[in-house]
Amino acid sequence: MTQNFKLHWSIDHNSAGLLIKEFLKMEEISRTALTDIKFKGGRILVNSEDVNVRYKLVEGDVLTVIFPSESPSFPGEKLPLTILFEDEFLLVVVKPAGMSTIPSREHPAGSLANALLGYYQKTGLTATAHIVTRLDRDTSGIVLVAKHRHVHHLFSLMQRKSQVKRTYEAFAGGLLSVDRGTVNAPIGRKAESIIEREVREDGQYACTHYRVISRHREFTQVELNLETGRTHQIRVHMSYLGHPLLGDDLYGGDISLIDRQALHCKEIHFIHPLTREEMIFTAPLPDDMKKLIEAGRD
Repeated sequence: MTQNFKLHWSIDHNSAGLLIKEFLKMEEISRTALTDIKFKGGRILVNSEDVNVRYKLVEGDVLTVIFPSESPSFPGEKLPLTILFEDEFLLVVVKPAGMSTIPSREHPAGSLANALLGYYQKTGLTATAHIVTRLDRDTSGIVLVAKHRHVHHLFSLMQRKSQVKRTYEAFAGGLLSVDRGTVNAPIGRKAESIIEREVREDGQYACTHYRVISRHREFTQVELNLETGRTHQIRVHMSYLGHPLLGDDLYGGDISLIDRQALHCKEIHFIHPLTREEMIFTAPLPDDMKKLIEAGRD
C-alpha cells in the first residue's frame, strides 16, 4: 500500500499567531510546493481537520502537510542497489563505475535512477528519483538521494550555501610536486563540444583543493574537496595542472592502467535537513582502483 509523503509540526508559543502560509515559508516549503498541494491532491490539516493556508495557528495545534503523489517519468528496473543509509526522507547509496546516474539518450536504461525507482516500487514509495549529488557515468562512489521533491528542495538550498560536502579520491597521472594545492580556474564548455569542458576566462568560477595521499611510480593518489560543483570540475582542473586522471581519455589521461577515469567519491558530510543530525558516510575505493595501488607498491 502506497502512502503520500507528509510532515508534522507541534505548534509552540513561538509560532502561535502565525498564518499557516507564514509558518510554512519559515519551514522552507516553496510556493511551487504549496500550489501543488492545493491543486494536485495534497492536504493541509490542523488537528486532523482540513484547513487552508490562511488559518491562524494556536499553541498546541498539530499541523500536518500531506504532499501530492509524484509520478516517475521513466520506468523502474530491478537492479542491484548498495544502500549506506535510508530513512523516510533520504537515501545514501554507492554508484559503481559504468552506471549512469540518470537515463540519457545514449544510455536510456540501467541507470542509478532506474534502480531507485525499481526499489521504490518494491517498497511502496510513491516518488520519482531525486538525485541530489550526481556523478559522471565512469565515476564511482557516494550519491545522495532525496526521496521527495520537498526534501530535494531543502538540499538544493543547502548546496547553494556549500553545506553538502563531498570528498573525492583520484589517481592523477605523473607525480605532483607539492603535497597540497588549490586550483582556482574558471570552467566553461569547450567550443564545438557538447560534452567537453575547459579552463577559460569567460567560464564559471571553479575552485578545487587537493592533498597528496601517496605517490606511486606512474601516478599520484590525491584527495580532493570542491568549493564549487562544475561539470567535470576535478577532471578539468587536474588536466589543467598537467596531471590528468588515469583512464580519463577525454582529458588526456593514460588509459593503459585503468579503463575509466580513476575518480571515486569516498565521503559525504551534511546536516540532515529534517532531523538536524550530523551525517557522515564513507565508501571504500572500488576494486579497480585498489588493484592499481597494490600494483604500484610492487
